[in-house]
Amino acid sequence: MPYIDESPTMSPQLSARSQGGGDSISPTPPEGLAPGVEAGKGLEMRKLVLSGFLASEEIYINQLEALLLPMKPLKATATTSQPVLTIQQIETIFYKIQDIYEIHKEFYDNLCPKVQQWDSQVTMGHLFQKLASQLGVYKAFVDNYKVALETAEKCSQSNNQFQKISEELKVKGPKDSKESHTSVTMEALLYKPIDRVTRSTLVLHDLLKHTPVDHPDYPLLQDALRISQNFLSSINEDIDPRRTAVTTPKGETRQLVKDGFLVEVSEGSRKLRHVFLFTDVLLCAKLKKTSAGKHQQYDCKWYIPLADLVFPSPEEAEPSPHVHPFPDHELEDMKMKISALKSEIQKEKANKGQSRAIERLKKKMFENEFLLLLNSPTIPFRIHNRNGKSYLFLLSSDYERSEWREAIQKLQKKDLQAFVLSSVELQVLTGSCFKLRTVHNIPVTSNKDDDESPGLYGFLHVIVHSAKGFKQSANLYCTLEVDSFGYFVSKAKTRVFRDTTEPKWDEEFEIELEGSQSLRILCYEKCYDKTKVNKDNNEIVDKIMGKGQIQLDPQTVETKNWHTDVIEMNGIKVEFSMKFTSRDMSLKRTPSKKQTGVFGVKISVVTKRERSKVPYIVRQCVEEVEKRGIEEVGIYRISGVATDIQALKAVFDANNKDILLMLSDMDINAIAGTLKLYFRELPEPLLTDRLYPAFMEGIALSDPAAKENCMMHLLRSLPDPNLITFLFLLEHLKRVAEKEPINKMSLHNLATVFGPTLLRPSEVESKAHLSSAADIWSHDVMAQVQVLLYYLQHPPISFAELKRNTLYFSTDV
Repeated sequence: MPYIDESPTMSPQLSARSQGGGDSISPTPPEGLAPGVEAGKGLEMRKLVLSGFLASEEIYINQLEALLLPMKPLKATATTSQPVLTIQQIETIFYKIQDIYEIHKEFYDNLCPKVQQWDSQVTMGHLFQKLASQLGVYKAFVDNYKVALETAEKCSQSNNQFQKISEELKVKGPKDSKESHTSVTMEALLYKPIDRVTRSTLVLHDLLKHTPVDHPDYPLLQDALRISQNFLSSINEDIDPRRTAVTTPKGETRQLVKDGFLVEVSEGSRKLRHVFLFTDVLLCAKLKKTSAGKHQQYDCKWYIPLADLVFPSPEEAEPSPHVHPFPDHELEDMKMKISALKSEIQKEKANKGQSRAIERLKKKMFENEFLLLLNSPTIPFRIHNRNGKSYLFLLSSDYERSEWREAIQKLQKKDLQAFVLSSVELQVLTGSCFKLRTVHNIPVTSNKDDDESPGLYGFLHVIVHSAKGFKQSANLYCTLEVDSFGYFVSKAKTRVFRDTTEPKWDEEFEIELEGSQSLRILCYEKCYDKTKVNKDNNEIVDKIMGKGQIQLDPQTVETKNWHTDVIEMNGIKVEFSMKFTSRDMSLKRTPSKKQTGVFGVKISVVTKRERSKVPYIVRQCVEEVEKRGIEEVGIYRISGVATDIQALKAVFDANNKDILLMLSDMDINAIAGTLKLYFRELPEPLLTDRLYPAFMEGIALSDPAAKENCMMHLLRSLPDPNLITFLFLLEHLKRVAEKEPINKMSLHNLATVFGPTLLRPSEVESKAHLSSAADIWSHDVMAQVQVLLYYLQHPPISFAELKRNTLYFSTDV
């Protein structure tokens, strides 16, 4: 439909020029069209033009309705003891909106049946003439426009309630649209009436072009166009200059295409920047600190005309500036703090706590989330100005990096010119950023509204089946990303399917979700070219063939059955299935009905049957990991393929004689996953349900001597099979951590992976300790990690020494 442009970044310059050629609109149609218009064809074109205009008129009326919706309740509160706005402020902000709405509603109601019951005799020129004759109302609106904007801005800064209202007005979607509502700011809606006059004028020009001169509508449309043009020329200079100044050196409208928060490496440290991609320039800015009530502005750090912007390949790139990496365990600590603070805020709200206390907790949570957002990204995104300087951003997701790169490359296909902005032009462009931005808040959960979805907590099982649509054979694999704590992270990767156009992976993964709302799938072509120097550990040289994203809708996902779907990406179709297990369900430890196996069977039963001190499954998995997986990056953290893990589980349960052969052929992450699954499925945790409360109390002790005394006594209180197996695992995990420079798995990382697995109580016990899904990660898990970390950091503990040395602690637990 030709006259619908809902772009929030469209330049508001009012103009009586056509969008295509830029020639002035004349009341007389282009030469040769009017007298010689073929009646049938011309009238058919009239219908098409009117249908498009009618659809955009419906959108416009819905926008005006959305603007008027808060006016009545605001007026109602204005006479109370606690008004949101005064009557005068309301009348200034909403000046003439009701009148404009009634004019257009009447026009729409009269035009609609004429278009729907179309025939060659239909006349509607009188409707456009009447609409043009009422432009005086628009003149009054335009004269008040600046004051209305300034009043709305001041009221937003001084009143939080009005700010919330004005930032998210709900606009009803068209009747045949799938979208029921869209959220738009009051500022954007206040601009719509000004924008509408230009569009109505363009429609009149098109209608005249396709109306025969002898048609009764012709003189009426001619008159309406004359009135509209005169009106436009009288008000053009009245529009806010801040908005009209965003033009390119060629005089075209400079539109904002994309913006977002990225981490830039500048002078050896990480800085959070707001990056703006316009049609011909990339601008990197930071928000200036302003005193309360002052208008916020951006400060430009640098800009590159897109004509001068290039992406250096990994081998061409300069060595990355050294940035001190943030230790993984500190990032994990931050996540736990954030979850604990979130839990505290929920409790305060539930107990109707003081708003000051809640605000203090929210501030603390924001500080931690900001630090996490700043320090977690590691994927380099390099940008170079061919006239000199290079810039480096760090991103957490290759999907995001690809989006930025594709958006820039798409714009670079146009005929772009190099330029230098004068200080005034740069000031105007930077000033427009605050108005035009589409991403208003740093993407952290503390910036979310209370009624927004908290996301899913638990485990998402995903099977990546196959892909179709590749034009030529390649070595292909997929990665899966989910969002948590405000950013996306890669969670799983399929094997590489060699030399094919139709890869069939059929691999299942279990992905832990921490407040996640989206799943992303990226499809890559594996690069085996050794000449592509990998200067940076985090550089990804493989080529993205396609990428797609789906929302994790709780109603769709939270079923016991698999949900199969297809994600389309760049002509490629990837088939996958998924199902979700909530934290409450995944935390259940259910004893196995079949006591002849090892999974879900008490450790004492297994060791007695095997006549061993440590279960065979534990010994074999540990031996295999130490033999060929101890230097594997992310060992125990990266998910193994679920189908492989289930196959290993079956052979261990059946005590199959081919276990050793199967172990030697199996992917090491699947073996590590099998060991974790064994401990997770024990009917009671390795450190037992009975001692769980005492472990929680012991780790909370402040005095080091008392803590040592208590924690050693608790170990001695464990049944022998549990204690010997725990000490065996402890020494293994210490050996894994010794290889941290290579495998990136610190003691803290290993404690985070294994702590809940070894300590989490069985279902009966857990009911007393756990309340909500979000609390599960935050409260007890933090303590469970700390318990295991305490023992991992402790000097070697010998079973014999432990049993012999009773220390001073003899109170029964």
